[in-house]
Amino acid sequence: MKRAVFTIAFMFLAACSDGFTTFPITREQQEQLDENVTIIRLTESNISSYMVSATQPQAAQVLGSSRWEYKLGAGDILHVTVFGHPDLGGVANGSDKPASQTGFTVQSDGRFYYPYIGDVIAANRTVQDVRDDIAGRLAKYVNDPQVEVRVAEYNSQRVFLNGEVKAPNTQRLSVVPLSLLEAVNAAGGLTEDADPGRITIQRNGYIARVDLTGFLERGYRQNNPVLRNGDIVNVPPRRTLEAFLLGEISKPSTVDLSKEPVTLTQALTRQGGLREARADARGVFVFRAAPATTYVYQLETSSPAGLLLGTRFMLEPGDVVYVTRSPLQKWNDTITRILPTVNAVYSVDRIAE
Repeated sequence: MKRAVFTIAFMFLAACSDGFTTFPITREQQEQLDENVTIIRLTESNISSYMVSATQPQAAQVLGSSRWEYKLGAGDILHVTVFGHPDLGGVANGSDKPASQTGFTVQSDGRFYYPYIGDVIAANRTVQDVRDDIAGRLAKYVNDPQVEVRVAEYNSQRVFLNGEVKAPNTQRLSVVPLSLLEAVNAAGGLTEDADPGRITIQRNGYIARVDLTGFLERGYRQNNPVLRNGDIVNVPPRRTLEAFLLGEISKPSTVDLSKEPVTLTQALTRQGGLREARADARGVFVFRAAPATTYVYQLETSSPAGLLLGTRFMLEPGDVVYVTRSPLQKWNDTITRILPTVNAVYSVDRIAE
């Protein structure tokens, strides 16, 4: 349905290519339009406000501390060594047996049994905590025990990656922190259809959106968070983000904004520029619908200065670029005929989201 509305809009606006433009816009001309329409002429003094695209990388909300400390849990297998007392170790030196046969497995209740001292609580404790516990309790039987504890197998903590990665998988966490980028790479990297700007991380019932390109391109550290046990990472497919070029343009068409930001001048140039014999270079409009108003940006491209300004105006998804024809009717007649269609496209787009 959304595509159908855009097709209708394209045909309707193409039929309105006989608009005539005058500069500058007078107060009387502005008053002829609906109060919810805002006309903005692009100039050197205001162009800086439109140099950042909504599709450019954004800093993500901080998910938590980047400090990582592995906490033991059920299923982890520990090797315990008491120097000078091989009979108390959980693994024999040089043993080729699997860790499950030579180590101490943390049981479902979070404990494991150790000779002489009995049950040792491991769940939600660090390796250092367990080492200190064992050493302190062994001191009753061994003089100044030197204890080493290490994890032979990490089995209790996992993160899950799905969506547009080449090899969706489950990854175990260890004492080494696992960042989002490392997890994505361990899943084979992103597919060609992936949208790294809309990755979501589900944690403890809360879903956070993370723009990974913000880390890769801008260095936003919070956009490459350290993953936690139970995190579900989803990489969605890339959305179709388009702007529409209509009117007296050599090749009226759509412009893909999903892969990179595009300026107004870039968009016009890629479609062959204005039709020299038909277009009014003073009448390049960009229609941008918002919830409370519709903005109409005007750019005069009859001089190189105007084209330079256009290189600093970033298009946004849903923008309609319209070039009027010279010189049969007033500019405000054209805008009045275009606005209902632009608003209809915007409404359908909002419903689709």
